[in-house]
Amino acid sequence: MADRSTQGGRVGGEGGAGQEIDGIRTFPFPVDLSLSGVGMQVGAMGSGRTWRAKALLERVHRIDFHVVMLFHSGPVRHMIDFAEYEVSAGDILWIRPGQVHRFSHADYHGTALTMQPGFLPRATVEATGLYRYDQPPLLRPGPDQLAALEHSLAQLEREYVDTTTLPLSLHTSVLRHSLTAFLLRLAHLAASSAEAAREQTDTTFTRFRDAVEKGFATNHSVSAYADALGYSRRTLVRAVRAATGETPKGFIDKRVVLEAKRLLAHTELPIGRVGVAVGFPDSANFSKFFHQHTGTTPVAFRAELR
Repeated sequence: MADRSTQGGRVGGEGGAGQEIDGIRTFPFPVDLSLSGVGMQVGAMGSGRTWRAKALLERVHRIDFHVVMLFHSGPVRHMIDFAEYEVSAGDILWIRPGQVHRFSHADYHGTALTMQPGFLPRATVEATGLYRYDQPPLLRPGPDQLAALEHSLAQLEREYVDTTTLPLSLHTSVLRHSLTAFLLRLAHLAASSAEAAREQTDTTFTRFRDAVEKGFATNHSVSAYADALGYSRRTLVRAVRAATGETPKGFIDKRVVLEAKRLLAHTELPIGRVGVAVGFPDSANFSKFFHQHTGTTPVAFRAELR
């Protein structure tokens, strides 16, 4: 692949300059570096290349084209839309146009594909979900899926470098068909991964919700719930936010406030006893917490209802 290969986790070569938008540099697809000038590139990742001359890709930047990286080794950390992903051998990163990302200083080894928007017809774009920004960028295919994807990508690379067998128009057409076959497999994997993530989120949130219902009167700690359920704090945050739009701490606090309101409204328990019942042995701390979340004091709240 020589100097037209995708190396160092950085597809393309030198020449030209990216634009800067909102303080973040945006790089265009390097058409001039594609073999025969077609709207895609595919090749091995290695070391020492960049999108453009003097580009510091360890800094946050955008690209206006698609990038798919299939890793042969790892782990490597890569930031996409300000979320850090740890990628290992057999994993795939799919970065879409306009997404903010950053390479780490680690070596990237594997195969990378880049594609210019407009290279594929609209029907193929829709069928392959090229602009499904709701789907996760990190994909982890199973052994059979990985083997099929590697075979399809290798075939695409063979077609890409074969610039002499066919006239350019037919060569480009064959590339589009080969690329479509690979992307259809990738799209199926992405859709399956997204569904599995949703199911996992549902399960994680359901377990957390049930645990809070049982323990909110004594346990207000997100970390304690995460440890008890066997999740990382980050996993719990993502699951609760996806299900409710709020943080685990916000969810716990809301349940505590609800119980406090019920007790204030429907019992004659002193304020201090209400606080103890929802996990605040100190009545001053309970009053402060209640006021912070309701805008009123426990005494005033009870008085309004009577």
